[in-house]
Amino acid sequence: MIIGVPKEIKTEEHRVAITPVGVRELTDAGHRVMVEKGAGEGSTIHDGEYEAQGAEIVPAAADVYDAAEMILKVKEPQPAETEMFREGQILFTYLHLAAYPDLANRLAKRGIVAIAYETVQLPDGSLPLLAPMSEIAGRMATQVGAYFLEKAQGGRGLLLGGITGVAPAKVAIIGAGMAGSNAAVIAMGMQADVVVLDTDITKLRRIDSLYQGRIVTLASNTLNLEEQVLAADLVIGTVLVPGAAAPKLVTEDMVKEMKRGAVLVDVAIDQGGCFETSRETTHADPVYQVHEVLHYAVGNIPGAVPHTSTYALTNATLRYIVSLASHGVDEAVAASPELGYGVNVVGGVVCHPAVAESLGAKHVPVSEALAAR
Repeated sequence: MIIGVPKEIKTEEHRVAITPVGVRELTDAGHRVMVEKGAGEGSTIHDGEYEAQGAEIVPAAADVYDAAEMILKVKEPQPAETEMFREGQILFTYLHLAAYPDLANRLAKRGIVAIAYETVQLPDGSLPLLAPMSEIAGRMATQVGAYFLEKAQGGRGLLLGGITGVAPAKVAIIGAGMAGSNAAVIAMGMQADVVVLDTDITKLRRIDSLYQGRIVTLASNTLNLEEQVLAADLVIGTVLVPGAAAPKLVTEDMVKEMKRGAVLVDVAIDQGGCFETSRETTHADPVYQVHEVLHYAVGNIPGAVPHTSTYALTNATLRYIVSLASHGVDEAVAASPELGYGVNVVGGVVCHPAVAESLGAKHVPVSEALAAR
């Protein structure tokens, strides 16, 4: 199969969909890999490193899209990219279609098979291709929250961990999954006063068992959520419903009552955000204020550390990429059923039930859609 890797064009997105290690695995398996010139530069991977492992460097994105049977990306295709798809191509990337309904329509019109990293789901409910980016986003959420609490950045002027004789900042984290637990561990390490809320008591129990009370856990309900958000200096939202839009757990009325100069970090913004006052921002212009509360809602948080993120992503995606390239979509899904949950669009239909519900579209099972091609 011919695999194409274009340069990412979303604002301030410096990741790339494959590393030289991944190129070597694919070329050793007999596949042809085309990489757009400079695609890896943002992740400090030079064209020569790809070429040394058998990749062909091509001058423009159009060269990649014209020749490739499978396109590997990091972020959702931008409008100009969508126009370059050919019917029957495979797209493997983060899509977050619940947050981008126009993109879903554009992909359906192109007649491609669009597979989303973030909805590949194992029988235990875990999301193996989202996990590494969630780890990074969670850790960075605390880091950027601490930064924007500084007075010069518009925050309350707090040191997250406090100092002798002065209380630390209070951090409330909504969601105890991969991103939330990583955010909590970093906040704990910075000596903040940390509380994590979740509806899943099993996840909270795991945090209690690991950290022995150094991170406070609370069942997430309306009253607990309101109390913790209003008391917090930094609130990190990490709520995730695979494939679906994130619920708006922090209302505008709650934001109005928060401390002046408090910071909200919405890790869930890729799925529409879990704060009612959230709107997507960029690394170039990451924050804005609503009711004197600073909002950080960058849609590609791991893009700030692209070298780490690119290698972590390829570690997770590579076996699925090789399977898709070597066997095609149908056989790859049969061999790894979790990959079937990643198939969001086939031709003109939506195949993931939560995505379809969020978009108000008819759901067509993956097996049926693939058979009808």
